[in-house]
Amino acid sequence: MNFEPSAKSQDYLQRLQSFMKEHVYPAENAIIEENKRLNESPDWRSWQVPSAIEPLKQKAKAEGLWNLFLPDSELAQGLTCLEYAPLAEETGKCLFAPEIFNCNAPDTGNMEVLYHFGNQAQKEQWLTPLLAGEIRSVFGMTEPAVASSDATNMEATIEEDGDDLILNGTKWWTTGLGHPNVKVAIFMGLSNPENDKHSQHSMVLVPLDTEGVEVNRMLTACGDYDAPYGHGEMTFTNVRVPKSNLLVGLGQGFAIAQGRLGPGRIHHCMRAIGAAERCLELMIKRGLSRTAFGKPIIKLGGNLERVAQARMAIDQARLLTLHAAWKIDTVGVKHAMTEISSIKVVVPNMLQQVSDMAIQIFGGAGVSSDFPVAGFNAMGRILRLADGPDEVHMGMVSRLELRKYR
Repeated sequence: MNFEPSAKSQDYLQRLQSFMKEHVYPAENAIIEENKRLNESPDWRSWQVPSAIEPLKQKAKAEGLWNLFLPDSELAQGLTCLEYAPLAEETGKCLFAPEIFNCNAPDTGNMEVLYHFGNQAQKEQWLTPLLAGEIRSVFGMTEPAVASSDATNMEATIEEDGDDLILNGTKWWTTGLGHPNVKVAIFMGLSNPENDKHSQHSMVLVPLDTEGVEVNRMLTACGDYDAPYGHGEMTFTNVRVPKSNLLVGLGQGFAIAQGRLGPGRIHHCMRAIGAAERCLELMIKRGLSRTAFGKPIIKLGGNLERVAQARMAIDQARLLTLHAAWKIDTVGVKHAMTEISSIKVVVPNMLQQVSDMAIQIFGGAGVSSDFPVAGFNAMGRILRLADGPDEVHMGMVSRLELRKYR
């Protein structure tokens, strides 16, 4: 096992770090403040992207820091999962940075679906503008009426009708649905109930302006609407789309999801590790700059031990995640399921713990929106549910472990 970053990865990382230092961090506070002013309303129809984001996207694109996640040297930068991992970590240090480099969820996962499973017409219609950063997309999977931790519970339906497909159902926690540039959803639903449980569902591309698609509301996550992205609830009522919008074929939804979620979980986890690194940096600087009871805060109440605990936890999580990325690259997603499920439990829990330490050192400021640590804490808590709760992933690890002893 060799986790040493390649020369190519190191070059991109140095360029990315310089870009973040020169362009992103200096604009961070202004972008956050503008976002508050633009998006105070819970009505997502009025949400806007802060004015500095698009110029930053164009600068990143011009410098070749664009679509870093996709392992294709013609459409993107041709980085492997392991090569991209430290870049994802760097973008995770700022809550809005992934969008600047067109490396934001859920678009990265949706672009990977289109790249690996879309036909030529689907790629031309949707992948091309997504890669250009001109539009955004969402993924409709979670449902309010069932325990979505078991994805085979999905009740939304996909029925054949001649040359069309008819979609019905309700989806929620559809991340990114409030963004003003969102244009298409990948809808996953029950299409073949007669098949075995992992061959019953399909994925369909649905333009959001299709008749019968209705966005009902945005949900708050830890009390925040997460504008201008949002997590939406939407209903599909007799939505009719052509069969040409079907991805791969009927009953192939879970096979597609398996390919989508492996690299995507690496991306999530490396961004979360970057967020934890930023929390550690901020808590140390805060602890050194504030004095209480005659001492710097960092030297009070066990805070030095917390710094050490955070350092060790971050490094352990990073090594585990890099191992998973290396294994995906060398033997494929199917043979890296233990590692993928492990990081999905370990890393968000680590981020939640480290960001909580940072909040404690910041005091009241830590739970405000004046600093990013509360946002990182919410990110860690939400990631313990997104893409499957901890319990599902621990169940996967235990099943695979017990299989060795049969």
